Amino acid sequence: MTRVLVVDDQFLIRAGLVGLLDAAPGFEVAGEAADGAEAVRLAALTRPDVILMDVRMPGVNGIEATELILAQAPDRPPRVLILTTFDFDEYVYAALRAGACGFLLKDSGPERLLAAVAAVDGGDSLFAPSVTRRLVEAFARQHGSAHVCPPRDLGILTSREVEVLKLTARGLSNPEIADRLFISQATVKTHLNRTMTKLDLASRAQAVVIAYESGLVTPGG
Repeated sequence: MTRVLVVDDQFLIRAGLVGLLDAAPGFEVAGEAADGAEAVRLAALTRPDVILMDVRMPGVNGIEATELILAQAPDRPPRVLILTTFDFDEYVYAALRAGACGFLLKDSGPERLLAAVAAVDGGDSLFAPSVTRRLVEAFARQHGSAHVCPPRDLGILTSREVEVLKLTARGLSNPEIADRLFISQATVKTHLNRTMTKLDLASRAQAVVIAYESGLVTPGG
């Protein structure tokens, strides 16, 4: 059973999501929140598996709420799935940077939404790695190189971990990275998991953001 916390400041959207999840087998609504502050409180109280998080809310927005929730998670952090109206949105980029594992357009159909929740709960990528790369590149180009203040020390990574992170940021999937480096997919996953642990990252998407912001890869590189 996947327990889901629904966060949206618009009552009709929130009610629709709650109704959809309640009616679908294998899902349980852990709670619903109308703003980011309430989301932080309920996430600590109910400890959901997945959080459907609206990104644009008054007061504490979805980005700030995501950061607080992931920072306060005691062990297995919830998987945060951002709900947005526009896919290539600066708010979405900031949410991925904060640790959200993916994003979903609000006009997605019921089957797509349920499949997305199930996928992120299982630890899968919500979309192809190239989609995350395109989003990150778009904002890296817009805001310029972020070398002035690298957010993580990549020096703690092994050379192989750096290779895997670089290829991940360039949009390659695990099978493609395995073929490129002549290693198994399981080994790729191990290196990526160790990298995320060392850098205190919550998602593959966040790893891509860090790779660009640290200068490990550059847009179009």
